Amino acid sequence: MDGPFTLQGMDTLLNVVDVEATCWDGQPPAGAVNEIIEIGLTVVDLAARERVAKHRILVRPRRSRVSEFCKELTGLTQTEVDTGVEFEEACRELAAEHRADSRPWASWGDYDRNQFQRQCQATGTRYPFSGRHTNAKLRFTEARGLKRRPGMAQALDIAGLPLDGRHHSGADDAWNIAALILDLAATGDWPEGRTA
Repeated sequence: MDGPFTLQGMDTLLNVVDVEATCWDGQPPAGAVNEIIEIGLTVVDLAARERVAKHRILVRPRRSRVSEFCKELTGLTQTEVDTGVEFEEACRELAAEHRADSRPWASWGDYDRNQFQRQCQATGTRYPFSGRHTNAKLRFTEARGLKRRPGMAQALDIAGLPLDGRHHSGADDAWNIAALILDLAATGDWPEGRTA
């Protein structure tokens, strides 16, 4: 189920997730595929209306390498991601340490959810998230009455919020998306943020 959930009788924490994946300026090299190399996760307490934790998981790619284009975009190097965990371990960590399999979660758009689904299917890995996903970009667009769905940095400008950290860093982007969600919750435009 992709959509809203209620807080009655349940945890008011929300995982906000943003991933970075291997990418190229143009087509990938032969045999290479987009693979997650960083998972950023910010925990939001919707009842307290605050960001309570910021996490970063580096993931070692198996079938691709960090291109120069990807390095410039994300700031990540092959040497750095080589210190990360395997994708399967990252998924286990999301479930075990961040309750991803039971806690509602959100991302900016559907890319992150779709990338996890594709990579889990391709690797035979158990999908780590609950079915309670909210597309924060769609919520923001609807709340603001916009005709086009903005990127995260543009949405921060529209909301009058600062961009903290580096854009295209999974950890920093999750932190910034969480700020946008809290902004929506403050105006009643994030229904999950309403307490009974």
